[in-house]
Amino acid sequence: MKAYVFPGQGSQFSGMGKELYDTHDSAKQLFEQANQILGFRITDVMFNGSDEDLKQTKITQPAIFLHSVALAHTIPHFKPDRVAGHSLGEFSALVANNTLSFEDALKLVYKRAMAMQKACELNPSTMAAVLNLDDKKVEEVCALITHETKEVVVAANYNCPGQLVISGSIKGIEIACEKMKTAGAKRALVLPVGGAFHSPLMEPARAELAEAINQTHFNQPLCPVYQNVNAQAVTNPTEIKTNLIAQLTAPVRWTQTIEQMLHDGVSEFIEVGPGKVLQGLIKKIHKDAVAISA
Repeated sequence: MKAYVFPGQGSQFSGMGKELYDTHDSAKQLFEQANQILGFRITDVMFNGSDEDLKQTKITQPAIFLHSVALAHTIPHFKPDRVAGHSLGEFSALVANNTLSFEDALKLVYKRAMAMQKACELNPSTMAAVLNLDDKKVEEVCALITHETKEVVVAANYNCPGQLVISGSIKGIEIACEKMKTAGAKRALVLPVGGAFHSPLMEPARAELAEAINQTHFNQPLCPVYQNVNAQAVTNPTEIKTNLIAQLTAPVRWTQTIEQMLHDGVSEFIEVGPGKVLQGLIKKIHKDAVAISA
């Protein structure tokens, strides 16, 4: 059984999508449609912008989404058995299994990006990667810091065994990095991101996005999507909506998602989007898993 998986923020690079635009009419059409929907030429930033330009959340999210969906359109006889996406990638996955139209998904992605940017400005915050420390220990340290200091610190991205990203206030993350190292982490390093994604500090963005999602039509999907919030296969459009709204303030359970997909009979993972981040994570989750690029 084949599963198509879609990356999130961090996979962007300068020049992304240019080759797709130049060589595939179907991709070119989607890129131009996106320029119209967004009201500015995002393709100019994707093809010619600097790494710094592409790091802006309001650019990064629609750019990665657009690249992923356009690439999916170039795959011959594209018919996934299962889909999943890491954080932002869940929107690409929902287009791939026909839950969302391209236009509706792009509008939601842009809304999400702008809402997250606003939430970041409202609550200065950040994230850090904790390496080689048991997930339960990371959770314990986060809970202890929150209890003792009242600073927000939570587990945000369960990327693979030995790699858990935490999210929270700037002060909370600084304290956490020290305590994680004391607890035995090989490294605990602050990431170059503009906010505490997948934490309670994203609540203003979650409320804003919820309104937009609730006003958007979700189709009956062609195949199950494994969602970040619960790492389970979901086909009910109402449940998909609820999980997608919860995703902004809840952790991304990627390790658990891949384990569940393997348990359910997925034998091959195909990463659709810029970069190879997910393939690396999948192979760390299960060394014998087959993970390739589209």
